[in-house]
Amino acid sequence: MSTTPRFSLRERKFARTRLALAEIVTNHLENAPLEALSVRALCERAQISEATFFNYFPKKEAIVVYIDRLWSLELNWYGQQVAGQQTGLSVIEALFRYAAIQIQKKPGLMGEIIAHQARERTRTTLPDITPAERMMAFRDLAGIEDLGEDSLETIFRKALAQAIDQGELPPNTLIPAAMIGLVSIFYGVPLAIQHSSPGTIGPMYRQQLALLWAGLRSVVVPAGNQQDKVSG
Repeated sequence: MSTTPRFSLRERKFARTRLALAEIVTNHLENAPLEALSVRALCERAQISEATFFNYFPKKEAIVVYIDRLWSLELNWYGQQVAGQQTGLSVIEALFRYAAIQIQKKPGLMGEIIAHQARERTRTTLPDITPAERMMAFRDLAGIEDLGEDSLETIFRKALAQAIDQGELPPNTLIPAAMIGLVSIFYGVPLAIQHSSPGTIGPMYRQQLALLWAGLRSVVVPAGNQQDKVSG
């Protein structure tokens, strides 16, 4: 699929440069930590000047945020496709399966994303991911250029609410508590085993989700806490 006629030269150049920098950093992270890559070395590989680099990113660490946003956009697109065919817990489980495949391909990247989130004191603000970037990065994902940049939380919350309505989870399930469990599994499993055995991330995701569902079904929530089910 050719997307060139849709975008101006300036739009294509902006998209190509940001995506090229992201690819260089992604490849680097499979062999070494981000701090081992200087801005100068990064610019040499991308064949741009350091001054040009700072027209695209305020600092080197911002590229990790950008890569995370690209990945979240891809997961969001996949989640929308699944949600159009399934509901409830199956949507969440499908997203975890998809995420496991991506993480196994690039375990170093996931480790750096988790480390960055742990270190970050203030939110890094970046320009929106443009339609040109979306089309160049995800040529086979139809409609991704028009997809909102909603976080996975939105899909997870909706799927949990559906699971409660469908009887997969009890009516007194606390969605905020369930969300904490999902986030802990999503980031905790790769952090625990990414270097030793990344191929087991998928099976471990399945196991941990099964334990979470069983735990939520077994918990009796006091009546006074029922309003928390829909809060947060």
